[in-house]
Amino acid sequence: MVLSGPGEKLMSVKAPNPVDKYVGSRIRMRRIMLGMSQEKLGESLGLTFQQIQKYEKGTNRVGASRLQQISEILQVPVSFLFEGGPGGVMNANGLTEAPSPAYVSDFLATSEGLALTRAFTRINDSKLRRSIVDLVEQIAAREQSERR
Repeated sequence: MVLSGPGEKLMSVKAPNPVDKYVGSRIRMRRIMLGMSQEKLGESLGLTFQQIQKYEKGTNRVGASRLQQISEILQVPVSFLFEGGPGGVMNANGLTEAPSPAYVSDFLATSEGLALTRAFTRINDSKLRRSIVDLVEQIAAREQSERR
């Protein structure tokens, strides 16, 4: 609860719904994957970039028709925005897929995470890919031991 002003009633401050937050992070991830700015997405929807920020943070809910518009602009099915999210999504076999750990979607929602993922998936040599994973794991282990 917070005061809305001097002598005014208390207002309830609600935390974003986990699904709204997750869908927003998927919108952000896909927008960044396409190299699209919040402003450009907003223009395509007739909204301000601030409204896009609120959607991406989960502060404001995205309505069904707006989800459809966003998915068309981002060139993904609406289901993409829910995949791996809280509550799980049914796959083609009618089974619920286990959600990805939060750190995976958080990482992929960053520009560095997307850049690293894009570059890594372009490497065809499986031995080189394994060497890169080993190198990163060694660096992470060294950093963790230095913090102790």
